[in-house]
Amino acid sequence: MLNDIEVEKLKNLCKESRLNIVKMVYNAQSGHIGGALSSTEILTVLYHKCMNICPKWTKDKNFQNRDRFVLSKGHASSILYSVLAQLGYFPKEELTTFRLFGSRLQGHPVPICPGIDAATGSLGQGLSIACGMAMGLKLDKNPAHVFCLLGDGELQEGSVWEAFMHATHEKLDNLVAIIDRNRLQIDGRTEVVKSLDPLDEKLKAFNWDVAEIDGHDIQAIYNAIENAKNSDRPAVIIANTIKGKGVSFMENNAGWHGKAPNKEDFEKAINELE
Repeated sequence: MLNDIEVEKLKNLCKESRLNIVKMVYNAQSGHIGGALSSTEILTVLYHKCMNICPKWTKDKNFQNRDRFVLSKGHASSILYSVLAQLGYFPKEELTTFRLFGSRLQGHPVPICPGIDAATGSLGQGLSIACGMAMGLKLDKNPAHVFCLLGDGELQEGSVWEAFMHATHEKLDNLVAIIDRNRLQIDGRTEVVKSLDPLDEKLKAFNWDVAEIDGHDIQAIYNAIENAKNSDRPAVIIANTIKGKGVSFMENNAGWHGKAPNKEDFEKAINELE
C-alpha cells in the first residue's frame, strides 16, 4: 500500500506530466494527446513505484537486471518522455524538442532515446516484442520483468491475440500487460469499430491472470501491478480510463486522438491543468 504522502507526490507528478504533454504537442503542432493523457497515472505509478529501473544508460549489472518496458501504443510517446525526464534519463528541457527534426524524442519511441528498449508504434506489435524480451530474460535466468502498455483499439489486431496465446504457452510469468481501456480510437468508439467486450472473459480464456481497475486510481494501479508481478502466469491489467483525462473539452472525445491544440485550446487546457 502507498501512504498518503506517496499518493500526493504521484498526483503532483501526474499534473506535471499532463502539462508537459499539452505543451509538447502544442509546441510541435503534432502528436497524440488524448491517449497520452489517459495513460498518465498508469505510467507514473509504473515507473516511479513499481519498476526496477536504471536511469543511467550504463552497461553494468543493474542495467542488465532492470525491468523492461514496451510502449505498444507508441503514438502516446509524450507521456513516456515526460516520465523518463522526471526520472533523469535526459534533461527536462529536452521535452521542448518533441517531434522536431533531429530530436531524440521522436513521435514514436526509438532506442536512440535513453530509456527506450524497443522502437514501437506499428500497432499490434508491442506485445509480441514484449514476449520475446520475456523469453530472453527467462533463458538468461534474469529476474527482470517486462511490462507492455497497449491501447484497446490495437486489440482488434490478430497479432495481439497470437501474443496472448504464445505468452501462456511459454509460461511467461515475468510478463505484465496493461491495457489502456479508454474505449476510443481514431475512428470512434472501439465497440462500434470492432467490439472487444467481454474483454476480461476473453483474456481469462487465454489463461492470463486478469485484473480490472480504475486506470486513474493511483492506489489501485499500484496494487494491481504489484500483484501482477507476483503472479505465476502472464498477467494483464485492464485499466479503465478516460481519453483526454484532465482537460474537459478533450475528455471522451475521439477528435483529440491525434490533433494538436491551437493557441486558444492550448491556453484553455493549461488553465484547467495548472
